[in-house]
Amino acid sequence: MTERLIIEIKQLPNAEGLPLPRYQTEHASGVDLCAAVEGELVIGPGQWKLIPTGIAVAIPDGSEGQVRPRSGLALKHGIGMLNAPGTIDADYRGEIGVILFNFSDALFTVRRGDRIAQLIFARVLKAEFRAAETLTETARGAGGFGHTGFK
Repeated sequence: MTERLIIEIKQLPNAEGLPLPRYQTEHASGVDLCAAVEGELVIGPGQWKLIPTGIAVAIPDGSEGQVRPRSGLALKHGIGMLNAPGTIDADYRGEIGVILFNFSDALFTVRRGDRIAQLIFARVLKAEFRAAETLTETARGAGGFGHTGFK
């Protein structure tokens, strides 16, 4: 059984007539976020725009919202998010916005109601930092950025 998280949601005036986020299938991890633009908005190749969603949420303490790109937009149109995933902290109460980026060489038009991103909720662990002179050794050590090779 999937654990349920209660999220209070406020639909803002610019989202009038748009559906609230919902899961599209029984086992979907995220809900779709819709564009709350007036009419159409064009994103040129190599450009990005902040797209309003017309909603604000109250995420319970100990959880976060993660705004992620939609795979269909990436595959079919070369559209992604500039800051993927975007994080919505539990104390944020403003409108959720999505920074869409056009990675393609063609114009992309965002229309009112288009599903532009997905929102997933996750638990948050808070770290407590302790200064240390040394760290425990591992086989990997400080190797990073492709240290295991390409093939």
